[in-house]
Amino acid sequence: MTSSPQIFRLAVAYSGGRDSTALLHATLVTARSLGVVVVALHVNHRLSAHANDWERHCRHQCERWVADGMPVSFAAVRLRSQPQPGDSIEAWARRERYAALKRLAQRHGAEVVLLAHHRRDQAETLILQALRSAGVAGLSGMPRTIERDGLRWARPWLDKPRSVIEAYVQAWGLAYIDDDSNSDDRYARNRLRHRVWPALEQAFPDAESAFAAAATWAQQATACLDEVAVDDLSTFAGDEGLTLNGLQALSVARRVNALRAWLRRQTGAAPPATLITRLNDELFGDGAASWSLAGGLLRRYRGHLTWHLSAHSIDMAVMPEVTLCIRRAGAYRLPGWGGCLRVMRVKEGGVPLAWLAQVELRERSGGERFQAGIGRPARSLKKQFQSAELPAWQRSGPLVYSGGQLVFVPGLGIDARVIGLPGQPQVSMHWEPSESA
Repeated sequence: MTSSPQIFRLAVAYSGGRDSTALLHATLVTARSLGVVVVALHVNHRLSAHANDWERHCRHQCERWVADGMPVSFAAVRLRSQPQPGDSIEAWARRERYAALKRLAQRHGAEVVLLAHHRRDQAETLILQALRSAGVAGLSGMPRTIERDGLRWARPWLDKPRSVIEAYVQAWGLAYIDDDSNSDDRYARNRLRHRVWPALEQAFPDAESAFAAAATWAQQATACLDEVAVDDLSTFAGDEGLTLNGLQALSVARRVNALRAWLRRQTGAAPPATLITRLNDELFGDGAASWSLAGGLLRRYRGHLTWHLSAHSIDMAVMPEVTLCIRRAGAYRLPGWGGCLRVMRVKEGGVPLAWLAQVELRERSGGERFQAGIGRPARSLKKQFQSAELPAWQRSGPLVYSGGQLVFVPGLGIDARVIGLPGQPQVSMHWEPSESA
C-alpha cells in the first residue's frame, strides 16, 4: 500500500492592497503548475470602518480565483484586542498582525509565509530606523528570509522596485483596495511617503536602490556582530548567568555587543539602547544591584549578571534576603528574590522541620552539588538541571542551606541527603516566581 504524497502548503499574507494582491496572484500562477496549495491569510485589524468590506473583497476575490482553477483557499481572523492609550498604532498593528498570521499559517499547515514588501518598503524602513537612532541591526531593515516560530517568512520581492509591481497589476487587470489610512499623516511612514520621498527622489533619483543596498550591507554587518557575540559569550556566559569579569575584559565595543546579544537571548527582544548605555556605566560596581528589563529584573550579584522573569512586582529597593526562619508550613514571601517559597507538610520524602529554624538563602555561585535521590550520586547543579531538562527561566530563585548543607533547589526539590526519617515532622518546599505567587 503506497501513501499519498505530502502536499506542500504555502501561505501568502493578503491584505487586499495592490502589493499583496499582486504577490498572491503571481504565487497562484506558479503554484498551479507545481501542484502547490496556497492559503491566503487575511488579518482584519478592525481599525477602519471599511475593515469588514475589505475582508469580504478578499474572500470574494479568492472565490473567483478558485472558479478559474487557481489552487487557493482563504483564511481570515478578526483581531479582538485594541491598541491601548499611549500605544503606537503602527507598532501595535504590526505586532498583532504577525502574531495572527503565525496562528493562521500553523492552523492551515503552511510551512512558508510570503510577504509582499518591496524595495521601496525596505528603503523607507531604513530611513525610519535611522530617524529613531537605530543601531546596525535596526538599519538592516527587513530580512529577505527568516526562520521564526517554526515557519519560514519570506519576502520574494524585496529587491523589486515598486514600479514593477504596479506594472504587473495593470498587465493582469487585478482589482485591489486602497486603505484610507495610507493618506493619514499621523503615521510616520505616511509622512515619509507623501512629504519627504517625492523631494528626495527628485533630488536623488537612485535613492530607493541606494537605501536598499545600504540595508543589505547593514544585514551583513549584523550577521558578523552576531558571530562575534556567540564566540565571546561561549567563554563567560552559562547557567549561572553572565560572568562580569569576562565581560569587563572585552573592549567597549565588543562588551556592548556581547551584552546586547546576551540580553536578547534572555528576554527574546532587543534591549533598549538607553539600558545598554546605563549598564556599560554601572555594571562593574561593587555589591548587589538591579535594573528593570522586559517584565523582569537584571541582578548583579557575586560577580554575575542574571535576569529573572516575572519580577514586575519586585520592590527594586529590596536586596535578596540572606536568611529565613521556617518553623511551620506556609507561604514565605521573598520580595528580594521575586517570589514565594511555599512550605508544605508531608509524611515522607521531606526535610525535617527542625532543620529549617535558621536557613541561608544563596545565589548559585558554581560548584554546588545536588543529590536527586537516595542512593544516587551527588552531581553538579548544571548536570542536574540538564538531566531534568529544566529551562533556564525555571532555575531562578534562592538555594536553601541549613548548617552549610544544601537543602532545596528551585525546580529540583529537596536534596536526598537531608530527607528525614519516618516519624519526624517533615516538609517539602516549592518555589513560585512573583507572577504566580
